[in-house]
Amino acid sequence: MSKTSQQNTTTDASGVSVIHTQAHSSGLQQVPQLVPVSPGGGGKAVPPSKQGKKNSFVDRNSDEYRQRRERNNMAVKKSRLKSKQKAQDTLQRVNQLKEENERLEAKIKLLTKELSVLKDLFLEHAHNFADNVQSVGTETTTTNPENSGQ
Repeated sequence: MSKTSQQNTTTDASGVSVIHTQAHSSGLQQVPQLVPVSPGGGGKAVPPSKQGKKNSFVDRNSDEYRQRRERNNMAVKKSRLKSKQKAQDTLQRVNQLKEENERLEAKIKLLTKELSVLKDLFLEHAHNFADNVQSVGTETTTTNPENSGQ
Protein backbone atom coordinates (compact mmCIF):
# COMPACT_ATOMS: atom_id res chain seq x y z
CA MET A 1 0.00 0.00 0.00
CA SER A 2 1.56 3.34 -0.97
CA LYS A 3 1.09 6.62 0.83
CA THR A 4 0.38 9.68 -1.21
CA SER A 5 0.86 13.15 0.22
CA GLN A 6 0.38 16.61 -1.12
CA GLN A 7 1.88 19.84 0.29
CA ASN A 8 0.56 23.38 -0.05
CA THR A 9 2.47 26.32 1.48
CA THR A 10 0.89 29.64 2.40
CA THR A 11 2.43 32.67 4.07
CA ASP A 12 0.49 34.93 6.42
CA ALA A 13 1.11 38.67 7.02
CA SER A 14 3.59 38.10 9.87
CA GLY A 15 5.98 36.08 7.73
CA VAL A 16 5.04 32.67 9.10
CA SER A 17 4.76 29.99 6.47
CA VAL A 18 2.22 27.26 7.09
CA ILE A 19 2.68 24.00 5.28
CA HIS A 20 -0.53 22.09 4.66
CA THR A 21 0.05 18.40 4.17
CA GLN A 22 -2.65 16.02 3.07
CA ALA A 23 -1.88 12.37 3.51
CA HIS A 24 -3.88 9.44 2.19
CA SER A 25 -5.50 8.55 5.50
CA SER A 26 -5.58 11.90 7.31
CA GLY A 27 -6.95 15.41 6.84
CA LEU A 28 -5.02 18.66 6.60
CA GLN A 29 -2.21 19.25 9.11
CA GLN A 30 -0.80 22.69 9.80
CA VAL A 31 2.91 22.92 10.60
CA PRO A 32 4.01 26.53 11.33
CA GLN A 33 7.53 27.45 10.26
CA LEU A 34 9.32 30.77 10.62
CA VAL A 35 10.43 31.75 7.14
CA PRO A 36 11.53 35.20 5.98
CA VAL A 37 9.00 36.85 3.68
CA SER A 38 11.57 38.66 1.56
CA PRO A 39 12.43 36.87 -1.67
CA GLY A 40 16.16 37.39 -1.19
CA GLY A 41 16.17 35.34 2.02
CA GLY A 42 18.68 35.81 4.77
CA GLY A 43 16.27 37.77 6.98
CA LYS A 44 15.76 36.89 10.62
CA ALA A 45 12.49 35.58 11.96
CA VAL A 46 10.94 38.14 14.30
CA PRO A 47 9.76 36.86 17.68
CA PRO A 48 6.15 37.69 18.58
CA SER A 49 7.19 40.08 21.38
CA LYS A 50 8.96 42.36 18.87
CA GLN A 51 6.42 42.19 16.04
CA GLY A 52 4.19 44.98 17.33
CA LYS A 53 7.00 47.48 17.93
CA LYS A 54 8.09 50.06 15.39
CA ASN A 55 11.63 50.09 14.15
CA SER A 56 11.34 53.73 13.15
CA PHE A 57 13.87 56.41 14.05
CA VAL A 58 13.23 58.00 17.46
CA ASP A 59 13.51 61.78 17.56
CA ARG A 60 15.72 62.48 20.54
CA ASN A 61 14.61 66.10 20.66
CA SER A 62 10.92 65.32 21.05
CA ASP A 63 9.04 65.98 24.27
CA GLU A 64 7.79 62.39 24.42
CA TYR A 65 11.35 61.05 24.22
CA ARG A 66 12.55 63.47 26.93
CA GLN A 67 9.64 62.44 29.20
CA ARG A 68 10.38 58.75 28.69
CA ARG A 69 14.08 59.30 29.42
CA GLU A 70 13.25 61.34 32.53
CA ARG A 71 10.89 58.63 33.83
CA ASN A 72 13.46 55.95 33.08
CA ASN A 73 16.21 57.93 34.82
CA MET A 74 14.01 58.37 37.88
CA ALA A 75 13.17 54.65 37.93
CA VAL A 76 16.84 53.72 37.65
CA LYS A 77 17.77 56.14 40.43
CA LYS A 78 15.01 54.77 42.66
CA SER A 79 16.05 51.17 41.96
CA ARG A 80 19.69 51.89 42.76
CA LEU A 81 18.80 53.69 45.98
CA LYS A 82 16.57 50.80 47.01
CA SER A 83 19.36 48.32 46.29
CA LYS A 84 21.88 50.42 48.23
CA GLN A 85 19.49 50.73 51.19
CA LYS A 86 18.90 46.98 51.21
CA ALA A 87 22.67 46.35 51.26
CA GLN A 88 23.09 48.80 54.16
CA ASP A 89 20.23 47.17 56.08
CA THR A 90 21.78 43.75 55.55
CA LEU A 91 25.19 44.97 56.74
CA GLN A 92 23.62 46.57 59.82
CA ARG A 93 21.77 43.32 60.61
CA VAL A 94 25.01 41.34 60.22
CA ASN A 95 26.77 43.65 62.67
CA GLN A 96 23.91 43.35 65.18
CA LEU A 97 24.01 39.57 64.96
CA LYS A 98 27.80 39.53 65.42
CA GLU A 99 27.50 41.65 68.56
CA GLU A 100 24.72 39.46 69.91
CA ASN A 101 26.77 36.35 69.16
CA GLU A 102 29.80 37.75 71.05
CA ARG A 103 27.59 38.68 73.99
CA LEU A 104 26.04 35.21 74.08
CA GLU A 105 29.44 33.52 73.87
CA ALA A 106 30.65 35.59 76.84
CA LYS A 107 27.52 34.58 78.76
CA ILE A 108 28.17 30.92 77.94
CA LYS A 109 31.73 31.21 79.32
CA LEU A 110 30.46 32.86 82.50
CA LEU A 111 27.73 30.28 83.03
CA THR A 112 30.17 27.43 82.37
CA LYS A 113 32.53 28.78 85.04
CA GLU A 114 29.61 29.21 87.44
CA LEU A 115 28.47 25.65 86.78
CA SER A 116 31.97 24.36 87.44
CA VAL A 117 32.18 26.22 90.76
CA LEU A 118 28.75 24.98 91.83
CA LYS A 119 29.64 21.40 90.89
CA ASP A 120 32.83 21.59 92.97
CA LEU A 121 30.88 22.99 95.94
CA PHE A 122 28.24 20.29 95.62
CA LEU A 123 30.79 17.50 95.39
CA GLU A 124 32.73 18.88 98.37
CA HIS A 125 29.51 19.17 100.39
CA ALA A 126 28.41 15.68 99.38
CA HIS A 127 31.82 14.27 100.34
CA ASN A 128 31.74 16.04 103.73
CA PHE A 129 28.17 14.90 104.32
CA ALA A 130 29.12 11.30 103.54
CA ASP A 131 32.09 11.50 105.94
CA ASN A 132 29.84 12.92 108.70
CA VAL A 133 27.24 10.20 108.19
CA GLN A 134 29.90 7.50 108.39
CA SER A 135 31.52 8.97 111.50
CA VAL A 136 28.14 9.42 113.24
CA GLY A 137 27.18 5.86 112.31
CA THR A 138 30.39 4.40 113.75
CA GLU A 139 30.15 6.50 116.93
CA THR A 140 26.63 5.26 117.73
CA THR A 141 27.59 1.65 117.26
CA THR A 142 30.62 2.00 119.48
CA THR A 143 28.87 4.04 122.18
CA ASN A 144 25.73 1.88 122.33
CA PRO A 145 27.47 -1.15 123.85
CA GLU A 146 28.91 1.02 126.59
CA ASN A 147 25.52 2.52 127.45
CA SER A 148 23.72 -0.81 127.37
CA GLY A 149 26.39 -2.47 129.58
CA GLN A 150 25.80 -0.14 132.56
